[in-house]
Amino acid sequence: MKKLLLSAALATMMSTGAMAEKIGVSIVNFDNNFQTLLMHGMQDRAKEKGVGIQVEDAQNDVAKQLDQVKNFIANGVDAVIVTLVDTNASKTLSDEAAKAGIALVFVNLEPTEMANLPDKQVYVGSNEVESGTLEALEVCKLLRAKGKSAGARAYIVMGSLVHQAALQRTKDVEQIFSTDMCNFIEIVDKQSSEWSRDNAQNLMTNWLTAGQAPDAVIANNDESAIGAILALKANGVDMKNVVVGGIDATQDGLQSMKAGDLAVTVFQNAKGQGGGGVDAALALAKGEKVDRVVYVPFELVTPANMGEYLNKN
Repeated sequence: MKKLLLSAALATMMSTGAMAEKIGVSIVNFDNNFQTLLMHGMQDRAKEKGVGIQVEDAQNDVAKQLDQVKNFIANGVDAVIVTLVDTNASKTLSDEAAKAGIALVFVNLEPTEMANLPDKQVYVGSNEVESGTLEALEVCKLLRAKGKSAGARAYIVMGSLVHQAALQRTKDVEQIFSTDMCNFIEIVDKQSSEWSRDNAQNLMTNWLTAGQAPDAVIANNDESAIGAILALKANGVDMKNVVVGGIDATQDGLQSMKAGDLAVTVFQNAKGQGGGGVDAALALAKGEKVDRVVYVPFELVTPANMGEYLNKN
């Protein structure tokens, strides 16, 4: 009888100790540079914490992401982390997790009803109002410094239109360019590249074919900025005459800045967001209180301070 009681006690202890040992992660798309950085941040933090982590590629498919979350829940994970394929699908995922009583952490891409998330659900990311604002202000200053204050033409290369980040970053740029200091900048066109370098290159090529080279290109992310730069250079445009901005401060983006092509980017802390997502997931799974929204600040990166960021993303 004593052995049975001891065995039961040990089983209980092992069960308790195993809490928050398994996290399921659904990532938008492994082909996306920044999403891969987020994944690495999560994996590194999970390794530090001695936590098991299973990462799946949603491949930009809303249905696939929902199936992944359902499978994580069915397999008994202690928490789920998601970077959203589609912001509008967040409620469905939220409902699935809430129904199962599983902790859910949205990372990087905001859910639609962030302020009203159920218990055991939080968002870890950065305040997108900062990103496009920092980028646009710096682009405006650089155009003024180039003597373009009498009039400048600009294109906006947007990310995915189903992501709140792309919509907010674009809105930030438009608001800055409507101010007295920056309203000399005309936004000629804005289109989505789906965050892709190749799509942005094709988009910029089409714009150049249809008209003259712009004075500025404001991209929602570094990959799109690099794509635009490749198109500009391929069409013989002197990069000294074009101010190109991006967001993320990826290694490729910083190398482009080092080469003198990318004028400005905004550091988005992939390690901070990814690691913060794991921390939040573990805390929620243990029943600890976590702020509904955990923001990791954006930081302006220019050629003057880019050395500080070379090994961060």
